[in-house]
Amino acid sequence: MISPVNRLTLAAGMVIATLVGQAAAAPVAPSENVTINLIRLLVQQGVLTQDTANGLIAQAEKEAQQARQANAAPVVAAGPTAAPGDVRVQYVPQAVRDQIRDQVKAEVMATAKQENWAQPNTFPDWVSRVTFDGDIRLRDESRYFSGNNSNEITDYAKLNESGPYDVNKDTNTRLPPLLNTTKDRENLFRLRARLGMKAVISPEWTAGIRIGTGSDNNPVSTTQTLGGGFGKKDIWLDQGYLSWKATQDVTLTAGRFANPFYSTDMLYSNDLNFDGIAANFNHALSNEWGLFGTLGVFPVEYTSDAASSNGFDKEDSDTKWLFGGQIGANWKINRENSLKGAVAYYHFDDIEGQRSSPCSPWAGAPGCDSDGSRLAFMQKGNSVFLLRNITPNPATPGLTPQPQFVGLASKFDVLDLNLAWDSELPGDFKLRTQGNYIRNLAYDKGEMLKRSEGEIVNNINSQGQFESGGNALMVSFTLGSALEMRKRGDWNVLAGYKYIQPDALPDGFNDSSFHLGGTNAKGYFIGGNYGIDKNIYASARWLSASEVYGAPFEVDVMQLELNTRF
Repeated sequence: MISPVNRLTLAAGMVIATLVGQAAAAPVAPSENVTINLIRLLVQQGVLTQDTANGLIAQAEKEAQQARQANAAPVVAAGPTAAPGDVRVQYVPQAVRDQIRDQVKAEVMATAKQENWAQPNTFPDWVSRVTFDGDIRLRDESRYFSGNNSNEITDYAKLNESGPYDVNKDTNTRLPPLLNTTKDRENLFRLRARLGMKAVISPEWTAGIRIGTGSDNNPVSTTQTLGGGFGKKDIWLDQGYLSWKATQDVTLTAGRFANPFYSTDMLYSNDLNFDGIAANFNHALSNEWGLFGTLGVFPVEYTSDAASSNGFDKEDSDTKWLFGGQIGANWKINRENSLKGAVAYYHFDDIEGQRSSPCSPWAGAPGCDSDGSRLAFMQKGNSVFLLRNITPNPATPGLTPQPQFVGLASKFDVLDLNLAWDSELPGDFKLRTQGNYIRNLAYDKGEMLKRSEGEIVNNINSQGQFESGGNALMVSFTLGSALEMRKRGDWNVLAGYKYIQPDALPDGFNDSSFHLGGTNAKGYFIGGNYGIDKNIYASARWLSASEVYGAPFEVDVMQLELNTRF
């Protein structure tokens, strides 16, 4: 085996021999200056460290001394007599010389690439594995309310957030939190800005992080209303996930990530991200057919340790979950037509409210045992009921305070059907026709009245009767030169209709613009988009919606936008 020092010395000799011709078989007197100069050159190029070079120089001097001493000894082997100062060099075959040369070249180039001096205009390896993207949206929004609206619609989301609220009018003269249903809001200047980073850790593993704006931790919108005395705006963690490509067709993602399901904003807002684990499947059967699917488990909310921070009695763990599954297909009918359809089922576990056992907050109890069944976030529309079963004070039964939270009256097992038909028309027009039907399979009016013990407080008609439903429907049409705005001159127009009964789906996760979010809404929307330049486009939308049941509430929303992405 050739030692590292001897191998380097021999390699250096081979390089010199190659430059001066094939003279390796002839006796050559060693030159110390050439060897040392070569070693120093390698130090300058970064191949060798100075400490290693010092060792090689010492070794070279030692071997030269040994060679001079050997020259003084009598020559035993047959051959021509060596003159004083000559050194006999063993013949090295051409194949061995080539092998040593290639090995040294490979080692030097590997070091050069690793330390980035072979290609000085390139960047480190990690730079090529990290990418950034983002978007900025400027929006001018106006909200116009009907003069026939009720001005007594309670904001139950805010009641839960700031409550409990005493509903006994004999002990509390303050109004509950109320929605603005009568005063127009014009020219709200709003901003959405998001910046994401994606890192390829290995061919199978990817990590992603995205930050975004937002007025609060609202899950369905990252839009920030500007103004506020020019105060600084909040930045939130919008996404953070790890993704593993288990096979060519299956990808697993965990953390906080974009909606993994094929759906519309009638069920899930376009800004909604999911917390949990999802497995996505995508397989091409042929050039015309493809299958896709998703399975996911998502913790919606963890219960707090106690109904009140100063309570001695802690609550049992009772996590609210979302379990979802979807299967769908793509069909390329011909060059002009394609279909995409999917069926999904979502089970929302334990998000419905629970009526408490008898409790006495008036006597100093910190809370009631069902307070944790209220949702962390709601918009509006779902039927809700008073959670606490408060016993009257025997001393003043009619003047017993009734501080209350509210919970959802219905369970939710949601069936979601989606179908989209894309077609190319004469004149290079493109048309997308989309339909979405949703049915809450768990909707049961009688069960809701039983669960609430008759304490449902909204979706009441003028006769004092409770009205609701478990169905939702959306149809939309998009026509233009392009369905997605990618370049200058792209354009399209769109129109659609939505009908959402109060308990067709949870009201906390869908689009926050139509009827200002939630369920119990029906109406139409129209709009258009135009490409100003590459990845820059303008949009205009008009959304008009009113209630399905309950107190009158009609609102028109106009949005003018400038969108960019990078």
